Amino acid sequence: MTSSNQSPVRAASLQAILACAALACTFASASSARAQTEPPPAELQAPISVYNNWSSYDELSDNIPLTEKLAMRELDELLRLKKAGVRFDYYMMDAFWFDPDGGYRTWRKPDWPNGPDAWIKKCQENGIKPGMWFETNTLVKLKPVPAWKDSLNKDGWAMSLSEGGYLPDFMDVLQYWYDRGIRMFKFDFANMDAATPADDAAHLSKAEIKERNVDAFREALRKFRAKNPEAVLIAFNGYGGSFDDTFSPMPFKDPADLRWLSVFQMQYTGDPRPGDVPENNFWRAMDIYSDHSVRRFEQAGFPLERIDSTGFMVGKTGTIYYRAMHAWKGAYILMMARGGWVNTVHGNLELIQGADALWMARVQKLFFELQGRGRIRTFGGIPGDAEPYGFGGVTTRGAVYVVMNPGQNVSTIKLPMLAPDQPALGIGRIQFRDAGFVPRLAGNQIKLGPGQMAMVGFGAYASPLYNFGVQTDVVIPRTIEPVQISFEPSGTGSIDASTEPPSHGVLRIIIQEMTPDGHLRRTWAGGPPNGENMGKVFALSATQAGRPIPIDINYDKIIWSGLSWAVGEIDARDVTPGIPLKIHFHSSEKDPITLKGTAYEVEY
Repeated sequence: MTSSNQSPVRAASLQAILACAALACTFASASSARAQTEPPPAELQAPISVYNNWSSYDELSDNIPLTEKLAMRELDELLRLKKAGVRFDYYMMDAFWFDPDGGYRTWRKPDWPNGPDAWIKKCQENGIKPGMWFETNTLVKLKPVPAWKDSLNKDGWAMSLSEGGYLPDFMDVLQYWYDRGIRMFKFDFANMDAATPADDAAHLSKAEIKERNVDAFREALRKFRAKNPEAVLIAFNGYGGSFDDTFSPMPFKDPADLRWLSVFQMQYTGDPRPGDVPENNFWRAMDIYSDHSVRRFEQAGFPLERIDSTGFMVGKTGTIYYRAMHAWKGAYILMMARGGWVNTVHGNLELIQGADALWMARVQKLFFELQGRGRIRTFGGIPGDAEPYGFGGVTTRGAVYVVMNPGQNVSTIKLPMLAPDQPALGIGRIQFRDAGFVPRLAGNQIKLGPGQMAMVGFGAYASPLYNFGVQTDVVIPRTIEPVQISFEPSGTGSIDASTEPPSHGVLRIIIQEMTPDGHLRRTWAGGPPNGENMGKVFALSATQAGRPIPIDINYDKIIWSGLSWAVGEIDARDVTPGIPLKIHFHSSEKDPITLKGTAYEVEY
């Protein structure tokens, strides 16, 4: 039997699997026994909704600890949202729940004096499947127990997965927690290059060591899934791909190994961070990063359904740059529109209240319908190249397109047909947009302002039922025109320019940092509590006759993930006509760099 929300391709695949299983019953008993040990298909059979409590706490780029009180508070908030109609299927307990000396079998005291039993029980009583985070084979806030020591690498911070006692013990740990009710397992911080001194002494190549580790772990997970068919396994850092920036060419320098799809349901594409396309609104730059990462993994061969953009976090910690709820609606629509079947909400659920909860439930209902048909497609350019692009989903009831223009211009993008049997588009309706510039929809084309996102519905999805409103905290200029300004080097890490002040609107200044050979260069200044604010690291200033002129910037945050650009705006109301405006930018980057400056006159 197939579920009504499966795509025809998926349904056919499942029927083929069932037919093969039936045929297997006619073989000898030994063959039948072997068939019974095969794991179920790795792909999920329907989209799911996950809550992950990372960014409600943060022990890496901040100093907010994970405690039982915090975790249970977020569970209460989850249940409140569930009563309001927001769907949650899983609750993932993220990093550092464990006792450093306990080999993943005990929880950290005094933060969890009674262990996880109350949390697991309350999840299960309310129809929520609990999940747990694990380092794959590294030692971050964790000490090796005796069974792991003969797997340690020579530096003592990672374990081989193909030698010694670590992997057998780790799989026993996973089984221990599955038997106690854990149903989702998140694997992070993998080091597939880890080798024991014996491997090093045998002069195995790095490629040979990696292949041995990959084969050993994949086979262990295959057996685990065969024994525990309800387990959902998701892969995070260390399983291939590029996360640090959005300017790395394809293919990935660290290849994304498609063989992992035989055991993992999902592959993630990097924690939220600003991309390398300059945007006046910092949060929009983060949207573009996640969009770009999804496209890159799709180019590497991953089906959209198996890609977790990890693109939606609301929270009060450094990992999410103290975002709280800024520009959250666009980020949430994009997360669901990208097509991944693990739809994760990270962070402080108490921030989502009242009408916002009802809005989230409505968005979920629409996109779970679109995802469940398995017919979400990407189109347009590459986000990191500042080309207009989008994600579209189609059913027999109509089509939905979520589009983005990352460039510093007004641009038109065509809304393509998404499937051979797609009905004609007909009359469409803009169902969500940023404030300011009003997108113009004409047939199958939509015109967007600079840095603008919008959602368009056709057919049944053009109904007012799917109107999600205007995102008022992202304001897009109504007009934008380039201004010819000559920026000149003025010392190490500095450039200057002189220009006539704007007579109306605002003057938008964009600075991009590059390597001496012309490639974009990110500067990392650390995370909280000791990191430096990027507004000081990338210092943009303006004067007029020696008088400081205010510059409105949105990147003045402690950004653990680094930044390659600065954008600031000078309001015409703050300057005196006829007196030259002097602009200065200085980067405190210590490595050799070059700087590029551009300017635009915009009207809001």
